[in-house]
Amino acid sequence: MRYYQLREEGTPHLAVETDETLYDLTAARPQLQTFEGLLETAAITDDAIETLTEGLLEDAAVRSMDVLENGAVTAPISSGEIWAAGVTYRISEEARQAESETPDMYIDVYESDRPEVFFKATPERTVGPKAPVGIRADSEWDVPEPELGVVLAGEDIVGYTVGNDMSSRSIEGENPLYLPQAKVYDKCCAIGPGIRSADSIEDPHDLEMWMTISRDGEVLYDDSTNTGKMVRSVEELVDCYTAHNAVPDVSVLLTGTSLVPDEDFTLEEGDEIEIGLEDIGTLSNTVVEV
Repeated sequence: MRYYQLREEGTPHLAVETDETLYDLTAARPQLQTFEGLLETAAITDDAIETLTEGLLEDAAVRSMDVLENGAVTAPISSGEIWAAGVTYRISEEARQAESETPDMYIDVYESDRPEVFFKATPERTVGPKAPVGIRADSEWDVPEPELGVVLAGEDIVGYTVGNDMSSRSIEGENPLYLPQAKVYDKCCAIGPGIRSADSIEDPHDLEMWMTISRDGEVLYDDSTNTGKMVRSVEELVDCYTAHNAVPDVSVLLTGTSLVPDEDFTLEEGDEIEIGLEDIGTLSNTVVEV
């Protein structure tokens, strides 16, 4: 099942796609308007979210799939926090070595027992599909980072989404202590278009991932990879994030990138980024300067 957050005429609606049909769950239960609300109900009833959903489908209104393309889809969650993991793929380790004046620290992280996990964004800094993502005006080298996002209810994995961990490579490369400024700023993160339930993903470590970047109609970058190239497991990253940490009721953990444009590439205003993950969805955003 894929869950989508819709907003039409100012009203939030929770929709679910199953068997190639889109159902409006809010039409069945007006008080159920968000994915967070579904998780809260599941916690109270001690049911799986798919069990709750199946019980609502008979009363849910069927919607046209066109609604997923007309701008009504927003970020699939609107509360909690977004965290991210870094140096989880070999190419990411190599890229961060290349940009940094202290490169050895990245190979140390790649090979160490403890992964790199860092705070990425609040809901106010996060955008959904078809919304603009930001590049900092004080940065000279900016790239998107396509990532598998793990959706958590407390410490439990409940779903997966597509994430874009926007990054200033020039700021981070100048000094690793500048990582928060390179990663956390206005419109620094995008997630969506929806959430694929964890029970419906057979293996998150075997998913095709791809990214294209276009400028004025010309494709400047087009490449693909597989989450199987990740050196750490999803469970390992989640354990590190949740250990000794007061995690919110709902959060997203981005798991690192294996798609890195060449060193002579930097994003510009108006660029179009499209990130796809097998069985999960395709996230599209344009670029603005912030």
